[in-house]
Amino acid sequence: MYNLAGADQYKFPGATIPYVLDLIPLASGLASISTDGIISLFDPSRVGAGPKCVHKTSHINLTTARAYDPAGSVLATTGENGAVSLWDLRDSTTGARTSVQVGSCGASAISLACDLTTQSVAVGTELVDSQASIVIWDIRAGPTPKVKYSDVHSDDITELTFHPSNGHVLLSGSTDGLVNVCDTRIEDEDEVVIQAFNHGASIHHAGFLNETEVYALSHDEKLALYDLAEAREAGSATRDFGDLRNVVDCQYVANVLPKAGGGAILGAGSQDAEMFQLVHLTKGADWAFALDSIVGLPGAHGAEIVRGFCVFDEQQVVYTCGEDGKVRAWRPPV
Repeated sequence: MYNLAGADQYKFPGATIPYVLDLIPLASGLASISTDGIISLFDPSRVGAGPKCVHKTSHINLTTARAYDPAGSVLATTGENGAVSLWDLRDSTTGARTSVQVGSCGASAISLACDLTTQSVAVGTELVDSQASIVIWDIRAGPTPKVKYSDVHSDDITELTFHPSNGHVLLSGSTDGLVNVCDTRIEDEDEVVIQAFNHGASIHHAGFLNETEVYALSHDEKLALYDLAEAREAGSATRDFGDLRNVVDCQYVANVLPKAGGGAILGAGSQDAEMFQLVHLTKGADWAFALDSIVGLPGAHGAEIVRGFCVFDEQQVVYTCGEDGKVRAWRPPV
């Protein structure tokens, strides 16, 4: 294991320290979202100096954020009130401002996906009155959704992500254990699902590794890979890693981040050991973890869980956030 050293950090103030839920890289800086409903924008080179831009959202409980336009520094957010907003974070001197109020899905939203090519924003809701919905807007068309699906899943929709090159294709994951791939040009719910994978456990995260391959991570830390190009019985896995706590010696898995050049980085933590690890998932003859090149972040966020992380390869820096209310930067030791 190669360990990085803590290089900088910022702790959010207050009598009740918020959880920092996620980190989203933008051209103008590193955005974070926290349980106090705050969006914060940091200069990645000076995290310890604190946010250069903050704004309070009106989501009641801010649940998730995604980059709508990373190069243009536009961030999408949603939360318990079901509203979806776009934030222009380019000008830190005037503070963040809502540039577009996309609309409302009418229920607590817990997942979010954006596609700039089709100018689409999609949200997934909690199960309410036996219904969990995927609601999609074309932001050019005003607050009326262009499509709504209410029968694709039978429980909370915990993950949404658009295909990396086809913005009409949307992947969804749910606590019902299914990962579905939909063609959003189809309005008929009986026809919209073009591929379904039964992970068999509540989905925590799911997404595309490349044009055809999909990963699914459950809340009980089980990881499996699936392939859109293969017609396998009942959508079975092409690679099943099982419980990752036995594979990478961890207590929980924060997320799986696909890499643009191929492969992915898995972030796994252990509260007892106060350690967070970055493990590369690579594809040779088959997919495998590079267990001989794990990157460790000793100390991590103490005994608290790491909620989000991102890796800036060119700058050789890793950023993490967690339930201790901190954003931390990690670099190779001097």
